[in-house]
Amino acid sequence: MPGVRAAQNVSRMCMVCGTENTAGLKARFLELETGELAGMFTPRPEHQGYPGRLHGGIASTILDETIGRAINISDRDAWGVTVELTVRYRKPVPIDAPVTAIGRITRDSGRLFEGTAEIVLADGSVAVEARGRYIRLPIDRIVEGDFGAEWIPDERPLPDAID
Repeated sequence: MPGVRAAQNVSRMCMVCGTENTAGLKARFLELETGELAGMFTPRPEHQGYPGRLHGGIASTILDETIGRAINISDRDAWGVTVELTVRYRKPVPIDAPVTAIGRITRDSGRLFEGTAEIVLADGSVAVEARGRYIRLPIDRIVEGDFGAEWIPDERPLPDAID
């Protein structure tokens, strides 16, 4: 069980981490002592595809966000936009338990970075895995307006470790 170093900021309305988005995942992102990032959320019935199973698009969304955010562990000012994402589905992800994605950066060449992530089930098996490529852009080229008002600290209690 890797220890947790810090929680990354969240957003108010992002589909993935938005604390005020009623349709969103309300995910959180925890920086681990291993240098990896854990993306975590608890699926609700509206996140299912087939009954009792997480929709594949939601699984790919959490993997994409986890990889894209992993760059912030080494570069707090880095912002990535997805260029390519490849997802492999191995097992269904149940919606009756929290989902944890573990991601890392595998290559950083300045303007582009790459990473991998996987959703790990409670028994330790990998359910879904992804590989992605991202372009690094300044935040003012990605969003309009006052992003600082949208990007807020995650105030939820920090766990000691990730199971």
